Parts: sequence; C-alpha cells; structure tokens
Amino acid sequence: MRRRPVTSTSVRSVGYDMSTGTLELEYVNGSVYRYYEVPQPTYAGLLAAPSIGNYVNTEIKPYFDFAEV
Repeated sequence: MRRRPVTSTSVRSVGYDMSTGTLELEYVNGSVYRYYEVPQPTYAGLLAAPSIGNYVNTEIKPYFDFAEV
C-alpha cells in the first residue's frame, strides 16, 4: 500500500485503501500496522487532526481490528 508522510511525533506515514477501508500506519519506530474496515470519514479526520497520535489512540485503536504487517 502506498503511504504518504505526515507530520507527527508518533506516526511517520499513512496509507488508505478506499475499496477495503484498510488504513495502514507506519510508526516512527518502524513498525507498520493495518487497521481494517475504517470508514473514509475516519481517515479524513485522521489527516485533519491537530494531533495524529492522539487521534489514532482515541478514534482508531479502540474501535478497529488491526494486525502488524
């Protein structure tokens, strides 16, 4: 999945597959996680969030299944 760099102290890059709702996050420590069935508005909210790390912790991690890639 193609990711784009973001400005964050915890997340290096993000990618999103609109057809499957798969969100891919590369963290600054090098780990990559995929979050499944994430709605497009949630992805848009992530990109617009003042703190990407906080948004991930409060709006994504508690609600979506994930796996380390």
